[in-house]
Amino acid sequence: MSTEGGTKAVIAALLANSGIAVTKFVAAALSGSASMLAEGVHSVADAGNQVLLLVGGRRARKEATETHPFGYGRERYVFAFVVAIILFSVGGMFSLYEGVNKLESHEELKLPWIPLIVLSVAIVLESFSLRTAVIEANKARGTESLIAFIRHAKQPELPVILLEDIAALTGLVFAFAGVGLSLLTGDVIWDAIGTIAIGVLLIGVAVILGIETKSLLVGEGASRADVTKIRAAFEAHTSVEAIIHMKTLYLGPDELMVAAKVAVPKTTKATELAKAINEIEDAVRAAVPVARVIYIEPDIYVAGTKTSTDAIVIPGHD
Repeated sequence: MSTEGGTKAVIAALLANSGIAVTKFVAAALSGSASMLAEGVHSVADAGNQVLLLVGGRRARKEATETHPFGYGRERYVFAFVVAIILFSVGGMFSLYEGVNKLESHEELKLPWIPLIVLSVAIVLESFSLRTAVIEANKARGTESLIAFIRHAKQPELPVILLEDIAALTGLVFAFAGVGLSLLTGDVIWDAIGTIAIGVLLIGVAVILGIETKSLLVGEGASRADVTKIRAAFEAHTSVEAIIHMKTLYLGPDELMVAAKVAVPKTTKATELAKAINEIEDAVRAAVPVARVIYIEPDIYVAGTKTSTDAIVIPGHD
């Protein structure tokens, strides 16, 4: 997934939510709809989410320093985690509070047709925002399903925006149904139920995003496909007899670290070894471009010797 694609989706969502939020609050004030107020808070939270994602992306581009020698790439994970937990949860808890309060107060709706019009327009605008996010995600996910893409993506922006837009559209449908049923039946309990449904939805999305971004913050390695490509790059070089062990770690969404201990022939000279390491690094970066930080430790492999992991002997290189 390109950073450019993620940024485009974030900006599209920010513009949509900023305009929608103002309209929702006006409609909530005129109608007294709890669903409409909850949706207004939801849109403000969403707009705040997008601002945080943009700030995180900007801070992640800072140059490495002595205190942060691997750079600031994980800033994007930190801000995505803040988005997932604080803003989504705050929006969800507020919606639950408003829904319960509406159940207790039974305050009648005024001018219910106003929120219905606003919600209809908001559904159209959110659909365009979601369409942009899906288009950008399709460029990056390849053959993966959207669910797999959200679970496995290392760049947090598009998965966050996808879930956010899906939650926004679903929340709008809940609000429309709540207000519409209240108008048809004359019972404001439906507006309260719609508000509570929005709260449950937002909290559910917060939990999903929190789990995924926590995993990225703790540290994830390369995908199986990329590990296979990296191993193939090592195995293709004639100086490598075995991969004794290898570890990978994402330092940021666009920077993968590869550390490997490899067996080389006993007769390899220092100059030959240095040349071989450089060639292997070039091959790994050609196979997996995000593998920017590579550490290779040469060693002598003896069959039957215990290592931290089972050595992978390369056929034809014994």
